Amino acid sequence: MTDGTQKIVFFVSDGTGITAETLGGTLLTQFEDVEFKKITLPFINTPDKARVSLNYINHVAATETRRPIVFSTTVNEEVRAILRSANAMFLDLFDTYIAPVEAELGVKSSHAQGRAHGMSDHGRYNARIDAMNFAMEHDDGQSVRDIGRADVVLIAPSRCGKTPTTLYLALQHAVFATNFPLTEDDLENLKLPKALRGHESKLFGLTSDPERLQQVRSERRPGSKYASLAQCAYELRQAEQLYRRHNIPQLNSASMSIEEIAAMVMQEKNLRR
Repeated sequence: MTDGTQKIVFFVSDGTGITAETLGGTLLTQFEDVEFKKITLPFINTPDKARVSLNYINHVAATETRRPIVFSTTVNEEVRAILRSANAMFLDLFDTYIAPVEAELGVKSSHAQGRAHGMSDHGRYNARIDAMNFAMEHDDGQSVRDIGRADVVLIAPSRCGKTPTTLYLALQHAVFATNFPLTEDDLENLKLPKALRGHESKLFGLTSDPERLQQVRSERRPGSKYASLAQCAYELRQAEQLYRRHNIPQLNSASMSIEEIAAMVMQEKNLRR
């Protein structure tokens, strides 16, 4: 049992729960003063599983001073009807949107389960795998083979978010992305790495705040010159000058999520989504 200050939130889905988490989580970000305890119940795709989940939700509700919230993305109406009877605020994506969309299109939906993150588009799946393999091979400048295939090349001083953004672009959007570190020589001379010359149109620069970069680097190499505030400030200052000198678009990643960084990169480079 919680102390009553938390609000219990369930994400219930007939699939992985990713859509329910994304939908519900986005809404919950608008309530900064409320502390949420989040519980995901995936693959609730039969009436029996729905009843087990219902009993669990009701048990939790009985031990709390505030009733839970349930975000649901369950396609099956029988499953949804069972969950809807929970002692909770019940919000379901299909309850809200399927009927209006059916009315607009003039056709009934298929009510097929697991479509949001399934394998229905094999071409898209293969493109994402190819992009992921490319990103991993070229991560942190470890290979420059076929770098001309890249849709975008992220450059930045160490620990500014290059690798996770690259992997997200590949896995989520099938973008051929890679990244390249800026060394002390690059920064001191304000010159691009030799392997990137001729590919300026593909480059996108990341920066950060010195304090944030110091924090991240200190987790990796505490007490080192690499993690010192002075070194972080110097590298970021030089990187910004290098970006300006070569007309490279740049973004401060200090307070941004990977999803936000990726969206800004794709917008700037006019990449498909």
